[in-house]
Amino acid sequence: MKKRLILFVFLGFTVNNLNAQKLKSSQDSIRVFYDKLFSVMEKGYLYKDKVEWSELRTKVVKDLPQYPDFKSSLKEVATIFDFAAADHCSVKYKDVSYTGNFPGPTAKDFSEQWLGKYKTKPNFEVKVLDDQFGYILMPEIIMDDFSSKNTHSIAQPMYDSINKIKNSHQLKGWIIDLRFNTGGNCVPMLLGLYDFLGDNDIWATINLEKEVISKITLSKGKYISGSKKISYINPKGILLDTAKVAVLTNIATGSSGEVTALAFKGRANTIFIGEKTNGKTTTNRVADLAFGAYISITGGYDADRTGTFYEQIIPDITITNQDNFDDLLLDGNVQEAIKFITDKE
Repeated sequence: MKKRLILFVFLGFTVNNLNAQKLKSSQDSIRVFYDKLFSVMEKGYLYKDKVEWSELRTKVVKDLPQYPDFKSSLKEVATIFDFAAADHCSVKYKDVSYTGNFPGPTAKDFSEQWLGKYKTKPNFEVKVLDDQFGYILMPEIIMDDFSSKNTHSIAQPMYDSINKIKNSHQLKGWIIDLRFNTGGNCVPMLLGLYDFLGDNDIWATINLEKEVISKITLSKGKYISGSKKISYINPKGILLDTAKVAVLTNIATGSSGEVTALAFKGRANTIFIGEKTNGKTTTNRVADLAFGAYISITGGYDADRTGTFYEQIIPDITITNQDNFDDLLLDGNVQEAIKFITDKE
């Protein structure tokens, strides 16, 4: 009996000791992660000089011991982003994104048609309307593998689908629908739309002083940022860089969706139709943190090919609550696009 009691006490001590070691290990992991997160933000965040980092660090360090493990501690990311007004930053860990608490569009800002289509998680589409007009739905493109090879594997099929219709129909013009493009990675989007943009500077990043940091160029199917080739598609046939194009936007069009719209600013024979965009026109870069997590951090502003910045992209023609995704020819935005395309002037 005494032997059993000693064994029980020993096992109890071992379990408690292991739990203590685990808690210590978790807290160490949490500390390492947040030290890295603060380091990245203090060096690279666009508005870093407006943030009282010592005050924020004190608050976060005080809060962290409440979390029993690393994953639960990621709730504290929102505290940092809220304090820093980092409304376009996010941390991603194991397919979960952590952001701040900022107001955004709600269901009442959208039509029932849009909400119904959005629930289906729309994918890329390209088709012909009324045997006369090309229609492209370019949705968000979320990807964790930013390699040139993976980007190419996403962009090339989109380009090929557009190219197939380009070669098989005599179309009067094209409609590029960005109403479901809430963001992600703009590189495959713009490579997929290469024929419409041609070999040009297509957008730029600028700093706080609105000075150009770098220009982004398309050249013979290659996407080039500064002097670095990011990815590519294999182009075929004639360009469509002088074809009439209507770009459709709404309040959901954000981040990389807005960059895609910006790339058409300054393009001839182009019109913007719909609603103003979401207003996430800041440039983000990806930085590794710890334990496989990474941050998408705001480091500059998005600008058009001339270096002009827009807080939001305002359409040339405003159309509100006239969506019809069951029959696009009854969609008010599409109808206005067709008017533009068929206008002889």
